[in-house]
Amino acid sequence: MKSRIIEELGEGGILLPALVGEGLAANDRIKLRLSVLQAAAARAEQPGRVAVDLEAECRAAGVPAAAMTALINGAHLNAAGGIEAANLGALLADIAGDADTMIHAVAAGDAAAGAAMTKRFEAIVAAGALAPADTIPPARVAALTTVASDGADSLHRLVMDLHKALNRLAAACAEETVAGAHAFGLRPDDHGAVQGFMRGLNETRPLKFDHPGLDTMATRAGERLVIQNDIGTTDAHVVVIAVEDNTVTVTYTDVHRARARFFVSLLDGFAMTWSGLDRHAAQGLGDDGTFYLVTGRFDAETATDRDRCLAALGAALVFLIDWNKARKVLRNLVSKSDAVQILTWAARHRVGHRGFLELGGEALISAAVRNAAPTRIGFGERLEQALGRDAAIDFLKTVLRISTESLVAGRSARLIHDQIEAELIRHLERVDSTLLAIVVRQAGLGRDIAGLLAHHLAALQAGNVTSAANLAARAAQIEQKADRIAVEARAETSRLNAHGVIAQLADLVEQATDELEQAAFIASLLPAGANAEVLAEVAALCGVAMTATEAAASGLVAAADSPEGHRIDADDALAQVTRLIDAEHEADRLEREVTRRILTDSFEVAAALGLLELARALERATDRLAGFAHLLRHHVITDLST
Repeated sequence: MKSRIIEELGEGGILLPALVGEGLAANDRIKLRLSVLQAAAARAEQPGRVAVDLEAECRAAGVPAAAMTALINGAHLNAAGGIEAANLGALLADIAGDADTMIHAVAAGDAAAGAAMTKRFEAIVAAGALAPADTIPPARVAALTTVASDGADSLHRLVMDLHKALNRLAAACAEETVAGAHAFGLRPDDHGAVQGFMRGLNETRPLKFDHPGLDTMATRAGERLVIQNDIGTTDAHVVVIAVEDNTVTVTYTDVHRARARFFVSLLDGFAMTWSGLDRHAAQGLGDDGTFYLVTGRFDAETATDRDRCLAALGAALVFLIDWNKARKVLRNLVSKSDAVQILTWAARHRVGHRGFLELGGEALISAAVRNAAPTRIGFGERLEQALGRDAAIDFLKTVLRISTESLVAGRSARLIHDQIEAELIRHLERVDSTLLAIVVRQAGLGRDIAGLLAHHLAALQAGNVTSAANLAARAAQIEQKADRIAVEARAETSRLNAHGVIAQLADLVEQATDELEQAAFIASLLPAGANAEVLAEVAALCGVAMTATEAAASGLVAAADSPEGHRIDADDALAQVTRLIDAEHEADRLEREVTRRILTDSFEVAAALGLLELARALERATDRLAGFAHLLRHHVITDLST
């Protein structure tokens, strides 16, 4: 038990069972050492006498037998009649230390008795009975190891009285096990609260895997039930829970302020009142002798609500083990706040992070990158740069879940690595799908321009030219918006180191949109009364261009879905590729027909030039979309099938 920090918290009462155990062990040692002192005195006074064999007693008391045997065998009388022996002074100092340990234990359980024992011990020390020396007179040995018949006090009498007091305290601290907790001196009505705490603790305990910690002690301290858990291995990392009637008071200490805040956040489902997160100083606790302390209080209306709170407290503790280590690993991959967000998610979903650390933590991610995406994610590059923030968070949550579930199920490390690599590939594909969605927006804007143009050409055919004034301006606005989206697509593709084909697709859609905007500009200048037959051919050509932009958008949507493993989406994408190629062929035919009519008939020059340039701009747009189709086909067949 972490007695230093518990004493700092003023909860020494929960240490009593352990202190009593230490006191009883000290009693065994001090009696053995007094026996060694007697045997050394007898050996010194009668050198020919066979030395007493105390080896078995030494082993039982946990005292080095060889050193004690050497002390006894080497004891002799000096010229002044004193007993000399090597390490005799150290033996006397150890006897004094054992007596002090026994007194400390008695004082923890009975302050008045402890004070009286301390006063007696101080008198014995003041009389010089335990002054360390490698030479002592035989009378001093007798005074230390016997009980005077006249009732005078002595070390031996003090040890006997201390032993009796410790036995009384031990009886009051009779141990039992309650749902896995070491319990001492509980009342019958304490068991429900302890069981509530242990129910939550035992539900999540397996998530610590092979890490030590989570041992629990419960004891009755006056009017309060006190439950203590040392969590992990850090000296200043403990939680002490006091239960009085239906009120639960939590005292939590930690060397990491961020982890203390995390702990508090896990209990936000209860109306707890928390103190500020105060910094305390204590020698030997924390790297710089400081730790953070926070207390919380929950006033439950019923014992059931109280036990629910205790269960939540117990369940939360496993997620504190190695929390800061996991946070450091994750913040190398995502931002600090996102690392905490991931750990919070893992705790609330009973996933945890210990499995992730057991499997290597950052090394696990590095291996997945090295094997699955060496060209997409550079060495030392943060995941959020390669996947985007949301995708990186989602991927790491999935890694933590896979790690925990796989270890619990006993799956092989190789299978776990394969699962994580496959998950990384899926997330990279989702990044590409997201970027393809940006290009879909581009194609949609191209279709908007084609639609405006088709509406204007229909008006011209009907003899209405009122739409000409706004056509060029509206088409230019849409084209500028499409340009901004194209810039965004290229920037995101570069930032995320996405598949290079996406930027190429965006470029081709941008070029097609530019041609459509040019066509709209030319159409806005056409004079009234243009040849009806040629105008019909141009309108048909515009319809083909509109079909092509729709097919491009539909093909992109299908391609964006096909990484998820839907064969039908890949088939849809390829069907749109066919539509695009067919549209380009039809546009070529219509453009040639417009050219033939203009060059073989008599037309007013301005009208002829305008219709010819309009047809060529529309045909060039479909040419760009045909190039787009071939690139999309390669992407679907080659890249998305691997």
